[in-house]
Amino acid sequence: MTNTNIADANGAGRKDVYTKVTERIISDLEQGIRPWMKPWSGDHAAGRITKPLRHNGTPYRGMNILLLWGEAMAKGYAAPIWMTYKQAQELGANVRKGEHGSLVVYANTISKTETNEQGEDVEREIPFMKGYTVFNVEQVDGLPAHYYAQPENPLPLSERIEHADAFITGTGATVQHGGNSAFFAPSRDVVQLPPFEAFKDKESYYATALHELTHWTKTKHRLDRDFSAKRFGDDGYAREELVAELGAAFLCAELGITPEVREDHAAYLGHWLTVMKEDKRAIFSAAAHAQRAADYLSSLQQKHESVAA
Repeated sequence: MTNTNIADANGAGRKDVYTKVTERIISDLEQGIRPWMKPWSGDHAAGRITKPLRHNGTPYRGMNILLLWGEAMAKGYAAPIWMTYKQAQELGANVRKGEHGSLVVYANTISKTETNEQGEDVEREIPFMKGYTVFNVEQVDGLPAHYYAQPENPLPLSERIEHADAFITGTGATVQHGGNSAFFAPSRDVVQLPPFEAFKDKESYYATALHELTHWTKTKHRLDRDFSAKRFGDDGYAREELVAELGAAFLCAELGITPEVREDHAAYLGHWLTVMKEDKRAIFSAAAHAQRAADYLSSLQQKHESVAA
């Protein structure tokens, strides 16, 4: 093989790494955005959960959904069911000592009889709101078994990939497990993941972990990557998500992990399409940032190994 042929072959290889995944994603996106389903299980005895539930299975509404979603994310609760201290007692259970409850609100109206300017008695509806405390079932001992039910056929821990775990540990990032959300929290400098056994397959776990670790590299004291994202779905948000997805794809390739490019990922990445079509260099910029992130995470392995030695 001539030097020219070697260069051509290497170029083709780079194209596979840098563009194959994104070309597939763009193709999927152009066929329409689909509802996103996370690559981990949201199953519980109560079924696939989208809203927090009361102890009797009734979904919360309005502001309470947002309050309890936020509490579950912050405190790492996977179970979707909440109850008051008294309701737990009525079920023969007890809130564990030292547990702190979560605020929910109750809104209603009361009727008050008043005398109007004509001297007539009239009823007036007065709105009011009060707060009360509920506990997640993970804070309560002694409930009937179905409150603690886990997804069927959880991913066994024996499926873990040792060298991929070592890579994640080697970054030195703080990675916490719990709850049913995956995210990087810049304020705490923490990567949060659902438990390994909650994922549909091992490839999904590691792809998700590497996606969030790519976000982890963006902080000012690491790669200082800032696209000025201000809200979900804006241009800056889309660019950072594209970097994270490509970074995960590059790292999966390095680690010999082959997750599928899934339809649900295409829906999650739907905000990219406009960016890519308006800026023909966006995909190349994202690939370059993703490669820098992958290189940075790989370089941490060498530092970790040197310290260990």
